[in-house]
Amino acid sequence: MYNFDVKKATEGCIKWIQDWFEQNGKGCNVIIGISGGKDSSVVAALCCKALGKERVFGVLMPDGEQSDIDYSHDLCDFLEIDNMVVDIHPAVAGVYEALGGRLEVSNQSKVNLPPRIRMSVLYMVSQSKNGRVANTCNLSEDWVGYSTRYGDSAGDFGPISRFTVAEVKEIGRYLGLPEKFIEKVPSDGLSGSTDEDKLGFTYAMLDKYIREGVIDDEEKKAKIDRLHKINLFKLQVLPVYEFEPEK
Repeated sequence: MYNFDVKKATEGCIKWIQDWFEQNGKGCNVIIGISGGKDSSVVAALCCKALGKERVFGVLMPDGEQSDIDYSHDLCDFLEIDNMVVDIHPAVAGVYEALGGRLEVSNQSKVNLPPRIRMSVLYMVSQSKNGRVANTCNLSEDWVGYSTRYGDSAGDFGPISRFTVAEVKEIGRYLGLPEKFIEKVPSDGLSGSTDEDKLGFTYAMLDKYIREGVIDDEEKKAKIDRLHKINLFKLQVLPVYEFEPEK
C-alpha cells in the first residue's frame, strides 16, 4: 500500500527550492502565473515558505472576462504576495488579425495559443523583475501530456512536477491553504471544460495507476498508456543532431 509522507515531501521540496535558487538565481524572484487553482496556489505557497513572500510575484492573465478570477486575487491576498493583472485577450486577437484568414486554425491550436502567450508574458515579467519562472504542472498532468508545449509546460524550475494531483492537494492542506483553492475544479480556464471532462478519466483513477499500478477499467488504462507514450517527448530535453567535425 502506497503511503505519502506529506511532511517529508513538503519540507524536502522547500529545501530543494532554496538550493535551486542558491545555484541558479541567488537573490532572484519567483514569477508565477496565478490561476487560483491547486497547482499555482501550492507552488506559490511553497515558494513563499522557501524564499519569503517578498520574493514571490504573481501574474494574473485572463483572456478577456474570466468568471473565476476572484480566486486568483484571493490567493494573492491570502499569501500577501505582490501581483499584477495582464489581460492577454488583445494579444490573442492580434495574432488572428495578423493571420488575416490565411490559415485554417485548428481547434486545438486555438486552445493552445493563450497558454503560449501567457508564458511569453511570464518571461517578459521575469526578465524585467530579476526573476525565475515557476512551472506549475504536476506529475498527473505530465504523465498524460495534459499541458501545452512551450505554454504551461515551460518554466525554469518545477516544484510539484513529481507529485500527483492527490499529493499536491495534501501538500496544500499541510501548508494551510484554504479548501477553496485546493478543491477548485481544475480547468484550463479557456475552453469551458474541466480537465477530467477533456481527459475522459478522473485524476483519482490516474493517480492510483501511477503510484500503485492499479486500475480496474481496461479501456481507460489503454487510453492512459497511449497518452503517456505519445506525450513523452514533451518531458524530454530537446533532441539535437550531434555533429562531429573532422579534425
